[in-house]
Amino acid sequence: QVQLVESGGGLVQPGGSLRLSCAASGTIFSPYSMGWYRQAPGKQRELVARITASVGRTNYADSVKGRFTISRDSGENTVYLHMNSLKPEDTAVYYCNFIINANMAYWGKGTLVTVSS
Repeated sequence: QVQLVESGGGLVQPGGSLRLSCAASGTIFSPYSMGWYRQAPGKQRELVARITASVGRTNYADSVKGRFTISRDSGENTVYLHMNSLKPEDTAVYYCNFIINANMAYWGKGTLVTVSS
């Protein structure tokens, strides 16, 4: 049974920083890519950042470019999201996602990030 477990969410003031982590437990084949998505209240889930497991190629949503950095430890099947200069509009539940292949993907249960003064 594969599980993705996110951690690191919480309450932070505007301009602050957080680091999210997502670790896979259970038997998991090397993922093709790892990513972070978020869903704000009343909005659809959206891609925040994605990284390929082998070469580390990244892509980001325009709204977070220059502020967020995604990284991974492929040997540990762990992905991180470093978030700087946080804004109230970054408030959302953040989910990690591992894509194994075209037919297999896993999701975490999410961690809440609240940016508020």
